[in-house]
Amino acid sequence: MNYLFFTNTPAHVHLYKHAVQRLRDRGHEVLVLARDYTCTVDLLEWYDLPYVVYGACETSKGSLLSRLPAHYARAITHARRFDPDLVFGMGGYAAHTGAVTRTPTVLLIDSEPASFDHTISTPFARTILTPNTFRKELGENHYVFPGFKECAYLHPETYESDPSVRQRLGLEADEPYAILRLNAFGSQHDVGKRGLSDDDCRRLVDRLGDDVTVLVSDEGGDTDLEGLSARSFDLHPALMHDALAEADLLVADTQTMVTEAALLGTPAIRSNSFVGDDDMGNFVELENRDLIYNVSSADEIIDRAVALLEADDIAQTWQRRRNALLSDKVNLTDVIVDVAKNQGFVADLEALEQFGQTPEPEPVTSVGVGGD
Repeated sequence: MNYLFFTNTPAHVHLYKHAVQRLRDRGHEVLVLARDYTCTVDLLEWYDLPYVVYGACETSKGSLLSRLPAHYARAITHARRFDPDLVFGMGGYAAHTGAVTRTPTVLLIDSEPASFDHTISTPFARTILTPNTFRKELGENHYVFPGFKECAYLHPETYESDPSVRQRLGLEADEPYAILRLNAFGSQHDVGKRGLSDDDCRRLVDRLGDDVTVLVSDEGGDTDLEGLSARSFDLHPALMHDALAEADLLVADTQTMVTEAALLGTPAIRSNSFVGDDDMGNFVELENRDLIYNVSSADEIIDRAVALLEADDIAQTWQRRRNALLSDKVNLTDVIVDVAKNQGFVADLEALEQFGQTPEPEPVTSVGVGGD
């Protein structure tokens, strides 16, 4: 069979990379249609995945809108040449390409908001998959799996960290460090949202630098940290998960890396304007499991961070919590491969349940408004 995967962001590469490799190993033809956005192409090259770039996008909000027509035209052209039997993706590009080429489509969605994207994409999908923390119904073809999208690549059956990343970073074996991850807020679902200001970042680096080495990963590349002791994360982006697994702390105003930290057992503090009463279900669950903290100000970040860095046995405590969290979570790569083998029909797959057919995981209580 021919399988087509859309990777519009670096997170999508991680989501599908193992499934692509497994399907190829089983003799299937696979093509990745990629959007050249931040390090997406770098990751596809690193993992040696078969890809074609259908368009490019910068981190500014206006960049994508102006390029949509050309993106769609090239994506549809490449899809017609490849002649897929099934399309995988996360939104409009995949759904509409599948519709035009008359190919069944599977959408894997993990953030409740992006209502516009849901409205224009889900009617064209054969199947819609979401985590079971998802709190928004997306139609009769909506099925849920126990876990998070990051379970496709950070589940213990799939991922093992490499401590030698410390040497690559120029850190001593016992040198404590924190990662500060900053979002560019250039996606459609980021319109009207904000993260940490330059002043917030300077305060954080100045205070955390008293206790740990601070590594900054800045998606937009425009945060002013001149004169501070922070260092840029300058390794290949494919090594970020190894660095995150070894870190003592993650502070972020983005989304995906916070969930990744939880699945790796690294304490994480998240702060952006998505945080609040309408926060995403997965972040509420992770906070209720005492793996992350969702806060609304730099003062709260500093208070939480200092307490974590000064406490004893944090690493062991977080690993116990992480292991408890993952004890009943599915290896999502297995699910994606099974869905592919079933040509997108999922009613008989044991790992999936139709939305609303199983009890809601406790104690998640709120509905989300953002994602990566």
